[in-house]
This record gives sequence, structure tokens and C-alpha cells, in this order.
Amino acid sequence: MKVNKAEFTISAVSPAQYPAGDLPEIALSGRSNVGKSSFINKLIQRKSLARTSSKPGKTQTLNFYHINELFYFVDVPGYGYAKVSKKEREKWGKMIEEYITTRQSLRLVLILVDFRHEPSQEDVQMREFLEYYNIPYRIVMTKCDKIPRGKWNKHVSVIRKAFGKPPEDLFLTFSSETGEGVEKAWKFIEQFISKESIA
Repeated sequence: MKVNKAEFTISAVSPAQYPAGDLPEIALSGRSNVGKSSFINKLIQRKSLARTSSKPGKTQTLNFYHINELFYFVDVPGYGYAKVSKKEREKWGKMIEEYITTRQSLRLVLILVDFRHEPSQEDVQMREFLEYYNIPYRIVMTKCDKIPRGKWNKHVSVIRKAFGKPPEDLFLTFSSETGEGVEKAWKFIEQFISKESIA
């Protein structure tokens, strides 16, 4: 998809603040610093629409980005960051759970994991949560440029095993540095945006 228009819409913490209308939404979940903002920026070919930060745990709201007036990317708070208080993490967890389980416009959740490391317990729990609520998901393995290509199969195998070996076609290797996986990422997304929107 060629992106001609992309804009930040709102940082929301409750349903009352979600954008009005029924445009499809593609949510991005993952640990702090896994590269959600970089993923969005790479797909839309903009350097800094989505706010990247060297400080993990910076995203504390649901950030909605309106793309081509067709759909929204929704960047959700990263999990697993120790310096955030337990109370704060619980608050984020409830906010994310409420969004995922009640938002009719949500079409797909992209679970971003760092290709270099085995998925965390929170990553695995997110997949189980989505399966339980029958919400479509795909797993994006970021920062693949950090691993020699000859070792990719090994890393994919470790990550798939941690998730309980979902089908391989649910996985995507991605790099915001090299552009690896951009085309496939758009194919994932376009499957879940209505045919009328893509036309």
C-alpha cells in the first residue's frame, strides 16, 4: 500500500476517547523497546510520525494513527518494563484488555517480538489472550537485521516453539533498518481491511 496521508489522531486511555466511526484498526502489542513505533514509521515511510523513544515504557496510552483515511494503527503501551510501578502496569493492562475485548473496529493484533530473543511470558500470554477471544493476530519478529541470515531458521524455530508452534504463515521477519518484511507486513494488514477500503 502506498501511504499518501498519515496523521496522529489521539492518545486515548478510555473508550470515550477512541476515534468515532468504524474504520478498521490494526493494533501493535509487544514489550517496551521492541520497535512498534519504528514499525509504523517504516511502513508509512515517515521518519517520525510515531514517537520513538530510547526510554522503554514511554508509551502510556493507546496512540491512534490515521492512515490514508482508510484505517488506524493503534500503538498500545509496551509491557514488561520493570521501572514502571506494579500499579501502573496493572492500569495499562486493564486499559489494553478493555480495548482488545470491546473494540468492534479492531481487526488484527500484531504481536511484535525481538528476533534476537526468546519471547517473554507476556508475549506468550498475549497470544493466548487473543486466541481465547478469537481475535486474529500475526507475529512480527523485529530487528532481524541484527542476526546473520544463516541463523534465521534457528531463531524462527525458537520463537515458534515458545508460542506453541502456530502455523509458519502467521510469522514475519522484519527490519525497520533494511525494510525486510515491509511488503509482507502490508499483505497481512490488507487482508484485514475491507475490500472496499483497499480498492
